[in-house]
Amino acid sequence: MSRHEDAIDWDDAYANAAHIPGAEEYPPRWDAEAAAFRAAARGAVDVAYGDHPRQRFDLFLPRGTPRGLMVFVHGGYWLRFDKSTWSHLAAGPLARGWAVAMPGYRLVPEVTIARITADIAAALPVMAARVAGPIALTGHSAGGHLVARMICPDVALPEALATRIARVVPISPVSDLRPLRRTRMNDQFGLDDAAARAESPIFHTPRPGVGVTTWVGGAERPVFLDQARWLADAWPNSTLHVDPGRHHFDVIDGLTQPDSPLSRAILDGIEP
Repeated sequence: MSRHEDAIDWDDAYANAAHIPGAEEYPPRWDAEAAAFRAAARGAVDVAYGDHPRQRFDLFLPRGTPRGLMVFVHGGYWLRFDKSTWSHLAAGPLARGWAVAMPGYRLVPEVTIARITADIAAALPVMAARVAGPIALTGHSAGGHLVARMICPDVALPEALATRIARVVPISPVSDLRPLRRTRMNDQFGLDDAAARAESPIFHTPRPGVGVTTWVGGAERPVFLDQARWLADAWPNSTLHVDPGRHHFDVIDGLTQPDSPLSRAILDGIEP
């Protein structure tokens, strides 16, 4: 570690809420909007893909035959939140005729981050079996890490499923987990250097033929801009989009609109 790195307050560097005005207002608003959305949505909630209570997914269906399946994986540093907080983010893709699946997963410290990656890999075949057509994967923060991991060669997805994945859009992802070892969160993550490298997408070669757009807010913490750039630089099939003025909590808002730049980045060009 250099002297410069040794002087960094890594906990503050990776603290989002402390640097977002009105941050405390976001979670209750997300919960309220998600609950209102579910009350009017078509589909199924709490569908099991495993035995643990958190190994469940929600599936929202458009009217008519879906054009394909978009999967959204939530964030929260693998430590917090639940799929039910984000239901309203399905609105944009649904309006375009896409089905939307939102998996839950077990959390640290009950399981390791590697086991959470395995949870998403286990959920994908169950979700994909319910909707035909192409698959687009997107996720936010820790969820961005998890969807990126789905096209890494050490994640053994069934080949018939893997070939359906047309695009991956990690939103504000953690692509290199090694810096998190310097935060107090690592007391719960339990990452050593080997585990951090194994779970870092930048140290894997992604599946060929899958389009990747790494998306990040222009007003995010510098480390998240770095994390997004690192993934775009490491993966030859990845482009970087910096969304001007967006911070870590509102960078996902575009998913509520069918024609937002974010929704277009995820779905344009892969609709059958």
